[in-house]
Order: sequence, then C-alpha cells, then structure tokens
Amino acid sequence: MGVTLPFGSWADSSAEIELTAFVHIAPSGDTTIYCGRCEMGQGIATALPAAVADELEADWDRVQVLQADGNESKFGPQATGGSNSINQMFVPMREAGAAAREMLVSAAARRWGLAEADCYAEIHFIRNRVDARRLPFGELVEEASKLPVPRKPGLKQPADWRYIGKPMPSRDLSSIVTGQRIFGADTRVPGMKYAAIRHVPVMGGSVRQYDADAARAMPGVADIILIPRFKSPYGSVGGIAVIADSTWRAQKALDQVQIDWDAGTHGSYDTEQYKRQLVENVEQPGEVTHERGDLRIAQDKATKRYSASYVCAHLSHSPMEPMSSTVWVRETSCEVWASTQDPASIQRTLAAFLGMEPDDVTVHVMISGGAFGRKFKCDYVQEAAACSKAVGAPVHLTWSREEDTRTGYYHSISAQHIEATMDDDGTVTGWLQRVAFPSISSTFDARVTKPTKNDLSSLWDHPYGIANLRIESASAPAHTRIGWYRAVYAIFYGFAVNVFTDELAARAGIDPLEFYRRLYSDNGVSELKEKAERSLSVLELAAAKAGWGKSLPKGHGLGLAVHHSFESYIAMVVHAQVTDDNIKVHRVDCAVDCGLVLNPDQATAQMEGAVIMGLSLALNTEISFKDGAVVNSNFHDYPVLRIPEAPPEIHVHFTYTGARPTGLGEPGVPTLAPALVNAVFAASGKRYRNLPIRPLS
Repeated sequence: MGVTLPFGSWADSSAEIELTAFVHIAPSGDTTIYCGRCEMGQGIATALPAAVADELEADWDRVQVLQADGNESKFGPQATGGSNSINQMFVPMREAGAAAREMLVSAAARRWGLAEADCYAEIHFIRNRVDARRLPFGELVEEASKLPVPRKPGLKQPADWRYIGKPMPSRDLSSIVTGQRIFGADTRVPGMKYAAIRHVPVMGGSVRQYDADAARAMPGVADIILIPRFKSPYGSVGGIAVIADSTWRAQKALDQVQIDWDAGTHGSYDTEQYKRQLVENVEQPGEVTHERGDLRIAQDKATKRYSASYVCAHLSHSPMEPMSSTVWVRETSCEVWASTQDPASIQRTLAAFLGMEPDDVTVHVMISGGAFGRKFKCDYVQEAAACSKAVGAPVHLTWSREEDTRTGYYHSISAQHIEATMDDDGTVTGWLQRVAFPSISSTFDARVTKPTKNDLSSLWDHPYGIANLRIESASAPAHTRIGWYRAVYAIFYGFAVNVFTDELAARAGIDPLEFYRRLYSDNGVSELKEKAERSLSVLELAAAKAGWGKSLPKGHGLGLAVHHSFESYIAMVVHAQVTDDNIKVHRVDCAVDCGLVLNPDQATAQMEGAVIMGLSLALNTEISFKDGAVVNSNFHDYPVLRIPEAPPEIHVHFTYTGARPTGLGEPGVPTLAPALVNAVFAASGKRYRNLPIRPLS
C-alpha cells in the first residue's frame, strides 16, 4: 500500500512549503504535519504525526498537527475503522517524514558542497560531520522543495526513535480541555441556517402525509421539507426536516409537525420474538460453512457431550456527539464540514445525490466526539445537503439524542448454539458452532438473510485448532439497518466461545486456566499454532498479574477470557463481587499483544475505554424494537456506564514484541463480558448466557 507524496514550493515565501503530502514547513521552521485519519478520541492525531516527526527529526514543540481534508489520492486511504489506522499508515507516514528529512539533508549537502553521507538531521537542524556547522529546517525548505521526493527513503532504526514507542500526551489535549477544539457540532459558517429532523421510525417505511402549518407560522422557521429515502447504503431513511435560524427553534417547530407514518414491511419487528426465533433456528441443523475433520465420528466416540445457546442484543453506538454536519451546496460544488470516519463515502454519496462528481465535493474532516463505527455512514450528511439545496444556504444539521438512538445502523442481534464432545480426561474432541444474526451485508443487499461464509471465518480460524470442527449458519433476516460497531462480530463470538469454555472446564472439574492451557497446547492445526501460542501468552500474563488462584472472600470470584481479533490478542481477568442480584467489579487486568505500541499512554487509555464499553454492554445496554421501531430514546433507557459504576482498578499490561503494530481500538471490547460472566459464576454459581446479563441495580 503506497501513498502519493507530491511536492513543490508556493509563490508566497512566507507561507508553508509542502515537502511531502504530510509535511509542510514554513521559512521560520515551524512545521505542520497533516493527519489523514479521523481523530475521534483514540489518539490517532498524535500517534501517526509523531511517527512522521520522528523520521523527520522534527522538534515536537515546533510541530502543529492539522486534520487533512478528504483527499485519498494525496493522503492515502482515509477510512478510519477496523482498528487499521496504525497498521495501514505507520510505514507510509514514516516514509513521508523520512522523505522530507532526506530532501532537507540533500539541500544542506548541496549548499555546503559536501556528500549527503556527511550530513544528518537532528532536532529541527541539518548538521554535518566535517565542521559541525548546522542549518535550521526553515532555511533549507525552499531549496529542498525543488528536489525530487525519494520513493523509498531510509527509515530510522528503533534504537534511534525519539517519539515512537514513547508516552506522549495527546497533541490537542489542551484545546479540548479548554473548549477551543472545534468538533463537527461546533461548526459555524457565515449565513448558516440550522436544521432538525425526524426520521421514518421503521426501516423501509415512509411519510404517508404531514401537516406543517403550525410549524411554518413559528418565528425563525425558514422551510420545512420532506426528505425522501435515498436508496444508497449510506443514504437517509427519509423523514421531515425543519430549517430555522437556530437549532432550538428548528427542534421546537419540528415538535409541531403532525406526521402520519407508513411502517411498511418491517412494521411488526419485535426483538423479544426475534430472539426466540433465532434460538429456535440455531438449535436445529443449519447450513455448513466450514468443516474440519469428522465431527460425527467424534460425537459417536465421545463419553461426554455438552451444549448451550447464547443470545446477544442489538447495540447502539451512542457517541457523546450525535450525528452532526454542515453542508453548503452551490451550483457546481458542495462543501462539507463533518465528524466522519470516511470522507470518501461522503464524496461518493453526495455526488450521486447532487448529480456531481466526487471531486466537486470538498470534505473538511472535523474531530469527532466519539464514533465507534457509526460515522462511517453519512446519512446525516446527505440530509444536510438536501436541506442546503432547498434553502440555497449552508445548513447545520444536528440530530437530537432521540433521533440518534432511534435511527442507527445497529450492532447485530445474535444467537449461537455450541456443542462440544469431551473425553473423560477433559480433552475436547469435537466442536459444533451454529450462528444466526442479520449480517452487515444485508444493509447492502437485502437478499442476504443469514451470516455469510466470510462472516464466520474467524470461528473457523479460532486458535483452539480443534481437530473436528463444524461451523454452521442459520436464518436471520434483517429488519433494521445493521452496521459496524466497535469490535463487530467479535463481541458475540468472544462471549459465546469463552463462556462455553468456562462451562466445559466446570463440567470437567478442571481449573479454567488449566483448561485453556490444554486447549491451546492440544492445537492440531499447524497454521493456527502461532495464534494459540500468542493467545495463551496473554492469558498467562493476565492471570499472573491478577493473582489467579489466590484466596478470595465469600461472594468474590475471578473470571478470565481471551480473544483474537483485528490481528491482536487480548486477555482479561475480572475480579467481581456478587451480593444477591448486585454485581460489583473491583478490578480488571488486561494483557495485550498488539505488536509495536506507538504510544503507551494512549494505548493504555484505549484498553481502559474498551473495559468501560465492554462492561456497559455486559450489564446495561440493549436496543429493543416493538412494532418495527426502536423503543429506546435516550440515556435513561439506554444507560451507558457511569463513572461511579466503573471498576476502581484497571491494569493494562503490554507484551512488547518486535511484531508490526496491529489493531487496538476494538479487540479489547469482546473479552470483558465473558470474563465478567465467568467471574460471576466463580463468585456465586450463577451462569448467564445472554447479553446484557441484567441492568445494574
């Protein structure tokens, strides 16, 4: 994967000069580094620019970091998700910094009449080894910009890194804390109007009719428009928008619009009934998607055979900043300011909606107040474009929390049935896992009515490496929009596999940690042995740090879980206390193998966030549907974890390896819930097989 590195100088000598796409240096020496990935609290706008600055040999105190506009031809792929920003862009951005460094070195060597090998960069200067002279970056940048950009610049050795792998505070921390950082919801453009929207509540439904006379008569209202469903995977579901001179007035006017909805074909969707149907579907034979060995023979020979079914609910992303964008549609162009994970999708979607070319759509990527996969979809931007086109002015659209909750791309509801065969000594000889959930693919193709073979591939590649394995899918048609949610399918895969493993250990009378050891050491699939070894390594580390096996008071228990996703290996041990129906988490130990860690402080924060999110979905959060529509509306009935409910101790332990960096934002989420459920069992003997397991009391 490569990144174009354009170069050239600007006519204005006082302006910054572009050495590479990511590196601009002013004659003063002040340096700007652009970040092509979206900052949404994960620290990417520090980690990647710091890697550029390291290779450049820039003084970090003289660097400002700016978010790049949408421009994949210049900045490379800009979709921020799948926990792939670091592993995709680490090398290209290092190369961008190294290329700029070599250009500055070459310019200095020419000025001094020395060989390039005699010159080197050090903390914002180019120095030479002959007479100890030095030149600041700013004095060389114009000459350097006229030189060709090295295609394969030399990269620094890890021993020479200044910033990579070192704890560094977030670059924009001060501006966020003081309220100066401009998020998508903060965007203001001269002449801007404001919009509020109410969406069709049922997927595939429509507005039958509406009465807006009372709303039109209210002060400040500029227009009220019908937004039809835009048949694009990322287009609006349709609804009514009010455009006014403030968000407050738009929302108050919207409350006065009388709307008669047509629910359409999904108007009977009820999640409680759907869960029961999914369980029925997975408890009978399904479609075989993957098979290894001969499960039938293993079942015939087994002395013990166990089974269990697991159900996980729909989840909403619920970022603290709801969907928000500002769009200005002109005659032949469109300008967008949006908190987005995927500016290229905005360009494609708006181009299709407006009859323009993608290059006609300029996207200013704003820092996002949370996203978790939701802001990959740009329905909220397309709606703002519809409003701007209607009134001929820039329009700022912010969804209310209620609209954000009721109009999502939800995490899949799911059911899983697992059957295992064991010998008398506790050796697992066969494993059947049957899964049903509405696939994300259904959002793009309504003909998809069950998990695809690709959806189930991580179960086939599970590090247990059981010799006799069968994976099956069962029917699960979608009745709402399904989208990527942080950790995606790994949430319910990690839950079911780890809880069932703990159940098998209890049945066999074997300590859970020892049972995992046997599973991984018995791995009979050669290509999975490395995964097994790395999984067991983090499991052993988490267990050791948590004091696995130590004596605990009555009602206390330790539970563990481990999962491999996004190329990383995460294990957790949860210390929980159970008193009657109350569950309190005292401590969580996380062990992480994600290869190279660019910024330990931010990586630790990522894992702490994964623990909080995992605990929230384990205990609290569930999106429910009735009569086709979402029942929840706000945080009172979709209660994310509050600060007093968080574990007082979260300890994060990294295994530092020479491996390339892999995913981190998402792979921590799937392990918390099963570790908690297993801890509850150890503390009380109660076994939970559903998520959420219950609301907090």
